[in-house]
Amino acid sequence: MEVLNDILGYKNRKIYQDTDYFSFSLDSIMLANFATIRLRDRLICDLGCGNGVIPLILSLRTNKNIVGVEIQKKLSDMAIKSVDLNKLSDQIKIINIDMKKFVNSEYFESFDLITCNPPYFKVNDKSFFNESYEKMIARHEIEINLSELLLVVNKLLKNNGNFAIVHRPERLMEILFEFRKNHIEPKRIQFVHEKASKGSTLVLIEGQKNGKDGLKIENPIIMYNEDGSFTDEYELLQNEVR
Repeated sequence: MEVLNDILGYKNRKIYQDTDYFSFSLDSIMLANFATIRLRDRLICDLGCGNGVIPLILSLRTNKNIVGVEIQKKLSDMAIKSVDLNKLSDQIKIINIDMKKFVNSEYFESFDLITCNPPYFKVNDKSFFNESYEKMIARHEIEINLSELLLVVNKLLKNNGNFAIVHRPERLMEILFEFRKNHIEPKRIQFVHEKASKGSTLVLIEGQKNGKDGLKIENPIIMYNEDGSFTDEYELLQNEVR
């Protein structure tokens, strides 16, 4: 069922969602805040944009043009509706295409920044058989795997362009290997913890195409206090681009 909501923490951004599809999560919101937007950047891309949450949040941080790429027609249609509703069609363009085919478009080596909240799980995981196909391809590497994703990113990024991704910490070494294999030098890493007393559940990573050596480990994001309330740092993160 299709519903219209505020993006969590952003009352000036409305978004269409469908309960039959994979809905956006805090992962996407944190990625949209984490990615570096430089003054010289002119064109931004969100790969696997779903219903458009990352482009919508990025539009609060910059007036530069943003392209969202989504393979699922239903999700791309919802993203377009959300873009139109928020009166952002002059800034955000949504394209319904497999990103592996998108690399052969006019956008080859065109983007200054690419973001992606990809499927986290390899296809040998067995937990998805009872899910809909739409949710399966959002969670699991059925349509594209990590190695294929980084190859796409390498082809779409300009020289010295940035790529930001959110993923699971248990795949960090694999991610860093794929970054460097595709000439994207890791520059920033930030771990996300639900509580200070628990291990990291997410990791945010940013790299630069043909960038110089030099990796910065950012202070971790702690989302909740032990009593379950938002931490001051997480509330500040949400307030940064409201």
